[in-house]
Amino acid sequence: MTKAQKAQEIKDLTEDLSSVKNLYLTDIAGLDAVQTTALRRACYRANIKLSMVKNTLLAKAMEASETDFGELQGVLKGNTSLMFSEAGSAPAKLIKNFRKKSDKPILKGAFIEEAIYIGDDQIDLLESIKSKEELIGDVIAILQSPAKNVISALQSGGTNLSGIIKTLSER
Repeated sequence: MTKAQKAQEIKDLTEDLSSVKNLYLTDIAGLDAVQTTALRRACYRANIKLSMVKNTLLAKAMEASETDFGELQGVLKGNTSLMFSEAGSAPAKLIKNFRKKSDKPILKGAFIEEAIYIGDDQIDLLESIKSKEELIGDVIAILQSPAKNVISALQSGGTNLSGIIKTLSER
């Protein structure tokens, strides 16, 4: 790779990193061609961008980026692949599902909405993260619940009250 190609690669990575909300650093070394193809297809179906990168180029792109990736530069050892996604938990769910057939990919670290997670032991926590839309839905459901209870009580109380009045008037 020439210096111009490296510079272009760093520039492209820096652009990707500056606009990213959710980034997973994984190790997929040891997967054969069939498994790698299956992983790429699973990523495509889940709307996750998967790419392999050189650690030195990624480190330089992280430094050049305006985003603070903190301790993530410390995990740049061995083979590294990047997973970009819109939903914070989507790559974690994909990794857990893919591990049913293989012991890879291994999570090195993740950058989720400005929070940093280091190590493969964080995969369960990352899988449980809710997206912004899911959180808004939960809040709306919580806010609607008391109103639904009051309306339900009023409606059932109205039928009971009218029944009582009807019974009393008949006597």
